[in-house]
Formats: sequence, C-alpha cells, structure tokens
Amino acid sequence: MKTLIKNGTVVNATGTASADVLVDGDRIAAVLAPGSTLLGFDVESNVDTVIDAAGKYVIPGGIDAHTHMQLPFGGTEASDTFESGTRAAAHGGTTSIIDFAVQTYGQRLEDGLAAWHEKAAGNCAIDYGFHQIVGDVTAESLEALRRLPDEGVTSFKLFMAYPGVFYSDDAQILKAMQVSRDTGMLTMMHAENGPAIDVLAQQLVDQGNTDPYYHGIARAWELEEEATHRAIMLAKVTGAPLYVVHVSAKQAVEQLAWARGKGQNVFGETCPQYLYLSLEDQLGASSDEWGKFEGAKWVCSTPLRSRAEGHQDSLWQALRTNALQTVSTDHCPFCMKDQKDLGRSDFRKIPNGIGGIEHRMDLMYQGVVTGEITLERWVELTSTTPARMFGVYGEKGVIQPGADADLVVYDPNGHTSIGLGKTHHMNMDYSAWEGYEIDGHVDTVLSRGRVIVDDNQYLGRKGDGEFVKRGLSQYLI
Repeated sequence: MKTLIKNGTVVNATGTASADVLVDGDRIAAVLAPGSTLLGFDVESNVDTVIDAAGKYVIPGGIDAHTHMQLPFGGTEASDTFESGTRAAAHGGTTSIIDFAVQTYGQRLEDGLAAWHEKAAGNCAIDYGFHQIVGDVTAESLEALRRLPDEGVTSFKLFMAYPGVFYSDDAQILKAMQVSRDTGMLTMMHAENGPAIDVLAQQLVDQGNTDPYYHGIARAWELEEEATHRAIMLAKVTGAPLYVVHVSAKQAVEQLAWARGKGQNVFGETCPQYLYLSLEDQLGASSDEWGKFEGAKWVCSTPLRSRAEGHQDSLWQALRTNALQTVSTDHCPFCMKDQKDLGRSDFRKIPNGIGGIEHRMDLMYQGVVTGEITLERWVELTSTTPARMFGVYGEKGVIQPGADADLVVYDPNGHTSIGLGKTHHMNMDYSAWEGYEIDGHVDTVLSRGRVIVDDNQYLGRKGDGEFVKRGLSQYLI
C-alpha cells in the first residue's frame, strides 16, 4: 500500500515545513514539496490512498516511554490490559509505548521479562518495548541484567520508594549502576525516600488523617529532592547515566539542572498530571465522605504538588529550558470501584496511579496553545527525545525517509472535550481529566503505514503492534 498525506504542515523537532509525505508499506518513502512529481510521475495518481491534511499538522507518532499495563500493585492490578491500553493510546496519537517488565522479589529477572512478553504479544494495537524493573538486586539478577541489551531491553528501573515491595538500598543501587556504566544501559530511578515516607504516613494515620489528601503530605517534596540528589551522587560515583522518572517537585528539577550543568549524564521526565493538577485538587469537592475520598482519583507517586508553591510553573519552565527532557504519562490506571476504594479508610491502601495515555498528546498541545512550549518542542518532548533517549530514533520520532510510518494528522482548528464518554477509551470508570477542553484534535493516526484511527473511529486490529528491540540511548553526552 502507498499512501500520500498531502497539503499538511510537517512538524519535526527541528522545524516545520509545508510538505507532502509519501508512505510506501510500513515506511516513509519521501518528504516532498507540495504537488511534487517523483521520477517524472505524478505522485497522487500513483498511490492507493490520499489523506488531505490541509490546514493541519503532520507529526511523528507519540512515544509514551513510561506505562504500566496489567501491573500488579496494591493488592490489585492496573485496569488497562495491553489491548485496551494501547488502543486508547492510538486514539490519542501515541503510536509506541515502552512498558515496564517486572522482576518481583525472589524471582529470576529473566522470568519477569518473559511474563511481560507473554502479556503483550499479540495483544497490542501499537508498537511496544520494555524497560526492566529490578525488584531484587542480587548477584544473579545483576548478571542477568548485563544480558538484557541482547534482548533489546536497554534500560532498567530501580526504586528508592516502596520498602518491602520494590525498594533498593543505596548499596544495591550502586551495584546496579555499575552494570549501567559497564553496559551503557540507562538507569531509571523512582526518586523518593521510601523509609522516611512510611514513617510520616504511619504518623498521619495514627493522628486520624486518612483522607487521600494526606498521601501527598506524607510524600513531601523534600523527600523527592533528597532522593534525587542521592541518586545523582551515586550515578556520579559509578559513572552511570541516570534518568529520573515522574519528576513532580521543582526542587528535584533544581538538582537535575545542577548535575547537568556540571556535565553529568542526568535526565528527567515529568507527566501531564504534574503540569496541570495540584495537591489542592485532592482536598475533594465537598466536606462529606465522598467529597473527601474523590481525591483518590489523583493519588499517584510521586504525588501532585501544591500550586501555591509554584511547582507547576517551574516544571513548564524546565521543559522550555531542557532541564527536563521528556513528558510521559506513568499510565497506571485503577477504577474507583473495587480498586481505589481499597483505601477508603486509609490513604496508604489506595493503589497509586493515574490513567492518561489517551490524553498526553492533547494536553501537551494545549501547552502550545497557551504559549508554554513551541510547536516543535511539543514534538520533541512527546516523540523525538523519547526515541533518542531510549534507542529507537531514526526508526521512530522523526518524519524522514526510511523511518517507520508512525504518523499523526493533528487539526489545530479542531476541539477535544476530555472526559468519560467523550474521549475516553481507557478501561476506567472515571476520568482524571474530566472537563478538560483542548484546542486541537487528533484526526488520523497511522502505525507502520496502516491507518488505525480516523475521525474518532478505531480501524486497527488486536496484535497490530510489534515488539521493538531497542538500541542503547542516543541521547548521552
């Protein structure tokens, strides 16, 4: 199949241009001046399908580099399967995800990765890859970690939070980072001081403060700043590259900027929830029992931060200055009924996570509309840099000949109303983004040259997505 996307404005991280995009099979064959001929032939009359993108942007498909499909957590499991979650991603203009394979305590690392392959294979609507969560740092798992690049898994995640679940102490982190240094793998870090958080959380509950709001109080920004600094120092000692996930506190950003200013290979991501939502939202809609518990919708870790303290504005600034390099979702959805409800009497038992994979591209485009970021930076944060950071650039993250034909036609004159029953295909019984209005719209989505979404209709099939073996990071200095 040959497809021509004509009359659009092609947007790459490096600039925009009026151009036609010719797709041949699953690859981009050419980026042409509008109305060009190719080898003397009129292009439009020699293709199978023509998509008119007049007045619209043509962008590389979004890459969400931080998702958790079917993740067991907090006595339940994330409500999106690889099938439902990737279908929702496609509706929102995301054409690739990188999910986290999990090694639990006492499990062989290889078995954890195999389990995630089994969950995803034949189920994904879009392409997918894996990071590896190392939940049990032992000599055996560190040796297995060294072999993962041969499997196309070139990054791994450690936790300074969640004692008794995923937590690694400083000695374990240092040993894993030495593997990162030796292999070129990227160390990803959940940077919060978990033991201290647990003490504060217990004290709050003992005082009768059990509402969802206190989740964020227990996870104070000082504990994110401290852990971020500690992770940076361990990375400096070992010479490992470091990528800090879901940064929410402006003080943690300052630590990253300080390290980057000294030339260290240190990077950070944030998520839409930290740019738009706040700790104050979790106070609830009213003082009755339900109103207070409504804040459970936005319980995630790291937590939402106070708007009064200026965290949101600082994060937008960090995206402009490249103190933060990417925007992912940390998509880890749970329904209110039978899942978030588990913590109705104790915020510590609320499964941590927000569903947002469907809305990331729209929410970040709204930042273009409001002047927070440029059009090119939108593409850079949501597609190009994730591709470079995680070793798939050239195949993905750019519109150029030879790249995968993962493309989105985005209408800046369209409109998107977010909410349950509006633009909501995630397997959740509520929307964390209920009522948000976006001055733009995803019109058409192509994955490897196939139209999988058009005019809000899903045209893809279960299993369309392929596993992507990733190379080493192309972003290191």
